[in-house]
Amino acid sequence: MLEQNLKLVQQRIAHAAERAGRDPREITLVAVSKTFPAEAILSAHALGVRHFGENRVEEAAEKIPPINRRRQTAITWHLIGHLQSRKVKDAAPLFDFIHSVDRVALAQKIETRASALGKKIPILLEVNISGEASKNGFAPEPREQFFDAVRAILTLPHLDTQGLMTIAPIVAQPDDARPHFGALRALRDELRARFPERAWQHLSMGMTEDFEAAIAEGATIVRIGRAIFGERNP
Repeated sequence: MLEQNLKLVQQRIAHAAERAGRDPREITLVAVSKTFPAEAILSAHALGVRHFGENRVEEAAEKIPPINRRRQTAITWHLIGHLQSRKVKDAAPLFDFIHSVDRVALAQKIETRASALGKKIPILLEVNISGEASKNGFAPEPREQFFDAVRAILTLPHLDTQGLMTIAPIVAQPDDARPHFGALRALRDELRARFPERAWQHLSMGMTEDFEAAIAEGATIVRIGRAIFGERNP
């Protein structure tokens, strides 16, 4: 079942990219493995998946070290869930990429820990593009306030700011999320103009319900769990 699910997701990514006139190789699939056991992750890894996303630092701390010891080919671990300041000390050595930097103070804490570890951590800035009270992320407006926050983060030498991340609202049809994804792409384009010293190459957006719509709007990273691993146990 896992192999079939993965092939179908890969086909859907390729078809969505082709419809948008894009190269499917531009899009990184992050398999969201939260709540799934090590064996499921290792099985997906054996099928060629190299990027995995975890939401909770505590769960990742139990899973990542033993999985890293068992696998023979490298895994890139993505933290895609909300990161509390008090969890930065544990998260920084575990993860290779942090998607959910949503405030300057958090970025500064990650910087301090990364410096102590002697590593440079790729990050994305999470933006609450839909403005929902239930979601985390920088507010995109007022723009100058957001740009001031970005400017402060770009001074941190142990953080490699590579783009933006968002979670779209729940919508009736996947294409209804496209305006939100398009708005994140437009914000990224503004950042490229304002801060050209960075490539701003990544847009992490799109999950099981809406990743094809996200690809149509320029996603370079899609975060897919259920469509690969199946339904999660509560």
